Amino acid sequence: MARPINLGTVFHDHAERTKQTTLHLDRPFDIAPDGGIVCDAAALARLVDDTAGWLYGVGVRPGDRLAVIKDNHFDFVLTAAAATRIGATPANIAAANSLTALHALLHRLDPALVVMSASVVRRIVDSGDEVLGGRRTVVLPSVGVSLDRNELPTGAIPFEDALAAARPAPVHLVGDDEPLLMTHTSGTTGVPKLVVQSPRTLRAASRLELMPIPFVVSRRKDVVLSSISFAHWRAVTWAVAQTRFAPEKLVVVADHEPERVGRMLKEFRPTSIEACPNIFQRWRGLTRTHADALTQVRLYISTFDMVHPPTVRAFLAASKRRMPLWVASWGQSEVGPISSAIFTRGRLRRIGNPVTSDVGWTLPTVSRVRVTDPETGKRRGLGRPGLLLAASRARCLNYLGESERHDRKDGGKWWNTGDIGYRDWLWRLKLVDREVDIIPGTSGLALESTLLDRVPEATEVTVLGVPGQLPVPVLCVDGDTLDEKRWRSAVADLPALADPIIVPWQDLPRTATWKVRRHELRAAVLGTDAGYGTGLWT
Repeated sequence: MARPINLGTVFHDHAERTKQTTLHLDRPFDIAPDGGIVCDAAALARLVDDTAGWLYGVGVRPGDRLAVIKDNHFDFVLTAAAATRIGATPANIAAANSLTALHALLHRLDPALVVMSASVVRRIVDSGDEVLGGRRTVVLPSVGVSLDRNELPTGAIPFEDALAAARPAPVHLVGDDEPLLMTHTSGTTGVPKLVVQSPRTLRAASRLELMPIPFVVSRRKDVVLSSISFAHWRAVTWAVAQTRFAPEKLVVVADHEPERVGRMLKEFRPTSIEACPNIFQRWRGLTRTHADALTQVRLYISTFDMVHPPTVRAFLAASKRRMPLWVASWGQSEVGPISSAIFTRGRLRRIGNPVTSDVGWTLPTVSRVRVTDPETGKRRGLGRPGLLLAASRARCLNYLGESERHDRKDGGKWWNTGDIGYRDWLWRLKLVDREVDIIPGTSGLALESTLLDRVPEATEVTVLGVPGQLPVPVLCVDGDTLDEKRWRSAVADLPALADPIIVPWQDLPRTATWKVRRHELRAAVLGTDAGYGTGLWT
């Protein structure tokens, strides 16, 4: 059996290897604001040591919990590595969470120290909220945020004070099956869950990416660009794989806005790009304005959510490679990767076909899936939708402070993903909807993909199911106006829908991974959060 992986050694192990990579950043790390935007392997290992030094200097000790609540950047992973290197248990929490969610997460965590970006502290100060509750807090700098020392909440100190307290920290690595770190789920239905992982689950969750799969694994000459939510579990497994295979360059884009991304594309001309599906969707315009910077891309990767056909089609078309690939992975923090689908230009040729609801096949030795009746638990045959249960060695240890919620989804060998789907005649898995978001008689995900294909001015489509009403399509459109004739034509052969509601893109409630918070959106536009699903397995 493969050796478990402790995050506290990942960057030091990489610095000792012959094959090394170099990180190129869109802005300096928040934990090294004067450290520049290029980091080689030795610099990354030093930064982990330096961070461990100031964490230890301000009082973090083995067994302590640490909350890292900061602006999006890859130094989420580096800070967690530093904490795990001294035996503490970090929880990476995206700054995009609401203050209400942060309050709940900190209550569950009860950390010995909070590391928080000034942008979040500014929100707390301006709101008058007692989110921190006097907890010891180190305040990291945020771009464009001014925060005087006398404005800091009780118990908070500026980053420079923490640096001044730094001292050499003894290495203390936890056992293979002990809590290593925590990341949170997307939180589409409310406060995210804190998912507890161990060195053994990290190894299992990284297993697929560490396989030398042709065309998918990073090559030595690759320029790999990633622009994801680095607070999440995906960022940790990505770091494990990329430091192992060591492509020529790793390009980290913390800011997802198209203008920033476009500059990075032009500068580095990547051969591989990974982003969250809705981030790719936001970038579709780049396939026109920056097509020359995408010509060398051989591989696109999307995780976290289902991607829609128009997005995949546009990016594959921008590449000048003979056969660029799009890998769409389905998985969860709780069980790691479950299945993957590969899309080519040929598969996306037919307009209006929601082909990307296909999440492919499970891989032997990595995971298994069973389709079951939601009420009886009995297995369902090909073509019959049901709850998807997954079996994997990457199963998390628990949900911190929510063991009952964890146990409700834990069926022994099988984990209830909370997703509804089915297997087609080729044994591929097809997603229908989250159970909590189901719409009787149809698939909201398929409707959304179809409408995005048929309504070119639509930049986002979310179909909401409401008991006693027709499904309600909520659209974001270029120019904020919808061509009514084109809309009528687009929905003519679809299940009956309510009249569309137009919402500005910036007003859509989103998670840190840019998933739409459907319950919050339903409450905002329809005045109710009632849906058809039970929500038992969220």
